[in-house]
Amino acid sequence: MQKKCFFIADTHFGDSNIIVYENRPFSNAEEMNNTLIKNWNDTVTENDIVFVVGDFSFYDKEKTTEICNNLNGEKFLVMGNHDTENEQYYYECGFSGISRYPIIYENFWILSHEPVYINRTMPYANIFGHVHGNPIYTDVSERSFCASAERINYTPIELSEIKKRIKKKEDLL
Repeated sequence: MQKKCFFIADTHFGDSNIIVYENRPFSNAEEMNNTLIKNWNDTVTENDIVFVVGDFSFYDKEKTTEICNNLNGEKFLVMGNHDTENEQYYYECGFSGISRYPIIYENFWILSHEPVYINRTMPYANIFGHVHGNPIYTDVSERSFCASAERINYTPIELSEIKKRIKKKEDLL
């Protein structure tokens, strides 16, 4: 079976403040967590890969580990500004790979928590989070894609879908 690759950012498991800050449609953190977990596991199989591009959980290690282990797929974390523990901590929580810095995936995709500057002549595109619903940043451009949970219906999004959305933007140029 072919592995699929998914992306999501800013899950903020356990963070009730993010519901208020970003006007998330949940009454409390438990409802948000349950929705995120359900959407994730309804979309991602055990054979798939998921890149979390920052701000995974606000819980302690025990609860973060429980959540991570209940999510389908092999999980990689590009650390965000709220992922404040050391790399070993996140390995112990269940991630297969951790990076404090942006990484390049498939020689083209710069995976980062915060958006990085990319222009049309660069041989890269950026998949990022951090900006949540901030209207200054678009959901998708010909060289970038925002994977903040609010922008992707609180559900990991497959790389093939990101490629389609970017291609659609490129075709408009």
